[in-house]
Amino acid sequence: MQKKEGKYVKRLKTLLWLAVLILLFSACGTERTKAPDNQTPQVTGIEERNDESSRDINETAREAINALKDKDMEKTAKLVHPGKGVRFSPYAFVDVKNDLVFSANDVKDLLSDTTIYTWGSYDGTGDPIELTFEDYYKKFIYDVDFANAEKVGYNEILGKGNTIENSAEVYKDSVVVEYHFSGIDPQYDGMDWRSLRIVFEKFNDAWYIVGIIHDQWTI
Repeated sequence: MQKKEGKYVKRLKTLLWLAVLILLFSACGTERTKAPDNQTPQVTGIEERNDESSRDINETAREAINALKDKDMEKTAKLVHPGKGVRFSPYAFVDVKNDLVFSANDVKDLLSDTTIYTWGSYDGTGDPIELTFEDYYKKFIYDVDFANAEKVGYNEILGKGNTIENSAEVYKDSVVVEYHFSGIDPQYDGMDWRSLRIVFEKFNDAWYIVGIIHDQWTI
């Protein structure tokens, strides 16, 4: 009887160890597949490549959006195209005749510039957009946290409204990087979506900003 009990105890111990090992392996597998706490934005419109050109535009785009977030106009100015400057468009349609263009040198001092500029016309009313750059920045550049956008698109338009989007026609041989939120407040069911498009062109083997386009739901 004692021998039988001894065998039974050994078998029970073996089964217990197997159960423990199974639980440990299951826990490790769950840990490996668990989503990270800080989700990265969904990137669309480009292939997952690691060539030098892709790394260049990715790095420059990251520097640009973070400089705008931080209101670091000195850094932003260094990224502005030295010959073409940067054009600011309050809505999707790039108006080459009326949208304001500033040189890299001008950009450095825009936040402290108290001049009231006419940036275009408000959607819906047609009233002139008469604002200082600081106020324009708050309404038509960084009105939401685009550096932590829901999606980032490269040469792919993510936000689509009633306004004609013509960035590809105006900015040929460029890369348009779009930072997009499909909605801000759930009660508006996506009618408060926002996009910021930064247009880059290459000059002397480096990427520079030539356009900053704000877009949102329009009537």
